[in-house]
Amino acid sequence: MSKRKEESISKPGSHKRQRREYAEEHSDESNEEENAQLSADDSSSSLSTAGEVGIIESIQLKNFMCHSMLGPFQFGSNLNFVVGNNGSGKSSVLTALIVGLGGKATATNRGSSLKMFVRDGETSADISITLRNQGRDAFKPELYGSSIIVNQRINLDGNRSYRLKSKSGTLISSKKEELLGILDHFNIQVDNPVSVLTQEMSKHFLQSKNEGDKYKFFLKATQLEQMKEDYSSIMKTKEKTRIQIDQGVERLQELKQVYCENKERYKSIGFVSEMRNQLEDLKHKMAWAVVGEMEKEIQPIKEGIRAEEGNTVRFVQKLEECQVKLKEAEEKYKAIQDRLIAISEEAQALHPQCVSLKADVQTRRKAVNEAEVFYNRSKTELKRLGKDDEQLRKRIEELRISANRVSDPEKLERQRKISYLREQLKAFHDEEIMLGQQVDQFYQAIYKCKEEHAILRRENTDAKQALDSKQKQLRDLKDSKTNTLKRFGQHIPAFLEAVETAYKEGRFRHKPIGPIGAFIHPKDAELTLAVEACLKGLVQAFCCDNHSDERTLQSLMPKYYPRGFRPQIIVNKFQNTVYDVRHRGVYHPEFPSVLTALEIDNAVVANCLIDVRGIEMILLIKSSRKAREVMQSNRPPKNCREAFTAEGDQVFERRYYSSDYVRPKFLSKDVEADIRHLEKEIEKKKGEITAYRQRLCSIDNEIRQNEDHLRGHQQRQRQLQVK
Repeated sequence: MSKRKEESISKPGSHKRQRREYAEEHSDESNEEENAQLSADDSSSSLSTAGEVGIIESIQLKNFMCHSMLGPFQFGSNLNFVVGNNGSGKSSVLTALIVGLGGKATATNRGSSLKMFVRDGETSADISITLRNQGRDAFKPELYGSSIIVNQRINLDGNRSYRLKSKSGTLISSKKEELLGILDHFNIQVDNPVSVLTQEMSKHFLQSKNEGDKYKFFLKATQLEQMKEDYSSIMKTKEKTRIQIDQGVERLQELKQVYCENKERYKSIGFVSEMRNQLEDLKHKMAWAVVGEMEKEIQPIKEGIRAEEGNTVRFVQKLEECQVKLKEAEEKYKAIQDRLIAISEEAQALHPQCVSLKADVQTRRKAVNEAEVFYNRSKTELKRLGKDDEQLRKRIEELRISANRVSDPEKLERQRKISYLREQLKAFHDEEIMLGQQVDQFYQAIYKCKEEHAILRRENTDAKQALDSKQKQLRDLKDSKTNTLKRFGQHIPAFLEAVETAYKEGRFRHKPIGPIGAFIHPKDAELTLAVEACLKGLVQAFCCDNHSDERTLQSLMPKYYPRGFRPQIIVNKFQNTVYDVRHRGVYHPEFPSVLTALEIDNAVVANCLIDVRGIEMILLIKSSRKAREVMQSNRPPKNCREAFTAEGDQVFERRYYSSDYVRPKFLSKDVEADIRHLEKEIEKKKGEITAYRQRLCSIDNEIRQNEDHLRGHQQRQRQLQVK
């Protein structure tokens, strides 16, 4: 098993003493596997031997094979016998000795894998072997001392780990290479049958009658087989080394030739080196000459500085006054800027109402013009009737005078005729008044119909435009299934290709980034509408690093964007990191800011939104009631400028604006739901347009009928005027 250096040194008066040590462990029949008996026959002299290394002093097993705890066994320095009943652990000790010193599982003839040595129901097995390490052949005695403890743990997955300790229990190493070094130093060969002869190997050796097998056993026992393999490996290494040497010789010749060439070149440039040194000297001289000239030029400047130093105090005072004024101006500018932002937001919120009022004013102005026309016509008609009345009165007076001149019968006849004419005149007058009233009614009816017709026509036009917009949006949504960029417009992919081409041609210093909406993604889908309501047109905007790139980008847009529909271009210096806004951003324990509610793919986009929209100071609150409570019932959170609800409503400290947005247009992730919603809205708009057309036809017919009646009454009025 090991190289033993055992000597008995006798002195006069000393004698050898034979001692046999037995170690027995007894247990009942249920724990027979724990039962082992150790008998040691140890012969030693009265003087200890000086050079004993590699001797096994003790071994202890835990959860190894079928034993929960076996040992520790203390061995003597000479011959030791391990005896016991079947199943008491004799073979387990030998197997543990092979495995514990690094042997393979197959070398034990007890199993094909290390995990088979772990006791059933346990997760690992432990082996502890103590080797003697004394004398002049000791292995690193300054580290390990007089004994080396080899601890090995085998896990249930078949892996094992080593822990090499000194006699005092200090961990020295956990590497297998250290164990192999110890075994080589002590000449311990666990896979050599001469050192460790298992039962199976002994049976095979004793029962084998084949000389070839015995010779193989001899080769293995004497390590001739290993030496043969080592020799073959050495010869292969030798051949490879010879080839490398031949290649090295050829390479050496090439290097020698290169060396000679470089040596000649070095000699040829020696003169250049001297000239370079002279050039350096001349440069130094020239530098000092320049210094001299500069000192002459500096002298009057120094005198001027001394003269101006007297005015420094006055300038410092002026500077402080200017700084105070500048600070005041900055505060005024900031206040004006905040007021401008508030006014801009209010103007933006009032824009739809302004458009509606302008349309109402135009309608009322048209009605006033028509009323003025009707008033002037009525006034003219009144003047005409006044003249007719005056003529009739004159005619009646003439008839009265002439009646006084005639005789009574004629007078009576004329009076009857006058009475008849007066009655007829009154009837005509009443009929004329009635016709005038009816004409006025027809005028009013026609005016109302035309006014309603104009309103319906305007609403019909708006509905058609809305229908066209929604149909375009539906096409964009369907195309966005294959290309998400088409959600921002059919022209966007082609426009981005043009930008890429221009960038490759060097027309941009930095490639523009956009549309911004393609780089932002709401973390919470319920806040998508709130984000779009907050960013508005910025979703389609582009970012440029400088104004030159902005002009180049503007020159590319006319081909892809119609006039009046070009997106905003933000000029902001590109940075690779997002601004640190912790000191000026809003924080609320329940609700996120727009910045924290978004996943932004590009730092430049995040910085642009911070600069232009201040998204770090805007809260997103799903409930409108909660938004009013946070922003208006109490003081708004620190650094909070405004908030948006899940419906897109905008909430300030003292104002609340309802949103015109119904559904998100650009940032929604559920494209199919958006498509279904748009298709329903398109069908609804088509129904509205059909209803508008039917109502317009009905009003046209009503206007024509009223105009026919009006013409008939006007013709009757003219007939009455003739009579």
